[in-house]
Amino acid sequence: MVGHLKKGPFIRNIFTFLAIMILAACNPKPAAVATNTPVPATLVPTITPTVTPLPHTTVDASTMEHKLLMGYQGWFTCPGDGSPVNGWLHWFRNDTPDASSLRVDMWPDASELTPAERCPTNMTYPNGQPAYLYSAYNSTTVMRHFQWMSQYGIVGVFVQRFGSELPILSHFATRNIVIKNVQAGAEAYGRVFAVEYDTSGMDSSTFVNILEKDWKYMVDVLKVTESPAYLHQNGKPVLALWGLGFIEHPGIPQQASELVNFFEDNPDPKYQATLVGGVPTYWRTLQGDSLTDLAWADYYCALDVLTPWTVGRYTSDMEVDLYKLMMIQDMAAASACGVEYMPTVFPGTAFHNDNHANLFNATPRRGGNFYWRQVYNTVSIGVPMIYNAMFDEVDEDTAMYKIAATKNDEPVGVDLVSMDTDGYKLPSDWYLRLAGVASQMLRGEIPLAQNIPIESGATPPPTPTGTYRIRIQITTSSDWATLDLKSGGTLTNPGLVSVSSDAINLGADGNHFSIGQPIARANSGASVELVVDAYLTGLQAGIPLEFEIESGAIGYTTIKLFNYLQDSPVEVNTTVLTDTSKIYDMPADKFISP
Repeated sequence: MVGHLKKGPFIRNIFTFLAIMILAACNPKPAAVATNTPVPATLVPTITPTVTPLPHTTVDASTMEHKLLMGYQGWFTCPGDGSPVNGWLHWFRNDTPDASSLRVDMWPDASELTPAERCPTNMTYPNGQPAYLYSAYNSTTVMRHFQWMSQYGIVGVFVQRFGSELPILSHFATRNIVIKNVQAGAEAYGRVFAVEYDTSGMDSSTFVNILEKDWKYMVDVLKVTESPAYLHQNGKPVLALWGLGFIEHPGIPQQASELVNFFEDNPDPKYQATLVGGVPTYWRTLQGDSLTDLAWADYYCALDVLTPWTVGRYTSDMEVDLYKLMMIQDMAAASACGVEYMPTVFPGTAFHNDNHANLFNATPRRGGNFYWRQVYNTVSIGVPMIYNAMFDEVDEDTAMYKIAATKNDEPVGVDLVSMDTDGYKLPSDWYLRLAGVASQMLRGEIPLAQNIPIESGATPPPTPTGTYRIRIQITTSSDWATLDLKSGGTLTNPGLVSVSSDAINLGADGNHFSIGQPIARANSGASVELVVDAYLTGLQAGIPLEFEIESGAIGYTTIKLFNYLQDSPVEVNTTVLTDTSKIYDMPADKFISP
């Protein structure tokens, strides 16, 4: 997956002794929290993938059901790795391996790389030792990735195949080797894999022919679908197609339908596939990131599996919870089409080093809590499968594999997200552990858990002094209403308490909250309500908080504010808007002292 446009904002049983034993056996024990040691001067590898794979289970490749599957970019190369590209693909701009040219936002844990795998850069760790990277062209490195998947209970991946690269012979040849490396790793460690085409950057006049021709190459020449590790669903090989229907992506609905017919109903059965569509977040409403031609709805409904792309669509737990309501509606709409539903989860995201206009650590991981909230919400609504972005995506900060634990494990001279960036002291493999436990919860092997069910040994960062909790209740009979904190403080970490099932256009972005309802419902006199808990920072005694309410011309809007100076929230103000806007002050002292 490339680019941030496709990724931008907006949910059984008790532990038995047997379940506890299964959890203990299937998941690596939480290690003592420690940083990763930079590559030692002696260049001795920590771990080398063995010629004979370590003991492992074999995943059932006949179905996608109850599987959490990760995207695998495999797009990293380096000079001297033997690839036809022979350059720093995705690591650096202009093939210059220094801090000023680095494109990625995270640094992989390189402590296990063998001398033959290490790609030397011009960068160094804080202790002066050289900083190394890796190439996915190296089969040893990819084999280790699958060893990790087996070790942590991750069942497999969608290996990305970028359509825009296929006409370029050096990239085509390189991607073919990466596919074979993935196949070898999956077969050796009993994991599964499937091909995923990314249509980003393809030419609208040629992309259909390119994808059809390449799939025949995959089947006839590379013979990937003959692998015992190749993922199947409903008796057919699985193939994912990402990007059709997105704004600023190639294709019209008729071309998309042609591809559906080619893959799902090809007259030659060997080319038929169960088609997974990586679709826009707003595929159902044809808004936002989706193209608006009504014929795109026919394409979405013609797929076998829908996986809406949500990376970057939300940044807080509240937005995650609001998206849960959308997932419920999406899953019902997909079911009405006869399509299975596979939501996307991600650990956090940013895209800073390739474009410094973007925020550093734009969507913080918060020690895995952001990721787990998404996993909990998806499993709680009964989804059959999950797409996890991404195993190795350090470009846009969604990587789940081993990442530098602290700043001491990253090269100097560049901003990078480490495991402790958000104040949690975590080991480099923390997100592999989380994904393994998430997989167990999806399969029903452990109880549904709203909070992370394994210990990291990390202590959450302390709440900053001068931070106070607030509850905000917005009730409106208008078709829309907003509340903004204009001055006097800042609202952070909003959490959803409750929301009316008929509410639409819900939002929580910094100091701004929004809610709406269909205009016909508002005209009937009905109302909707949003209740949010948040934290107030930057308060000063004697300095008022200034709020602004705005709404449509129908009905009224009531804002109630509560403090948390006692064990439960206490109402301190009620303001009613009967016009379309109003600014009012609230003493900060109401939230600072009783």
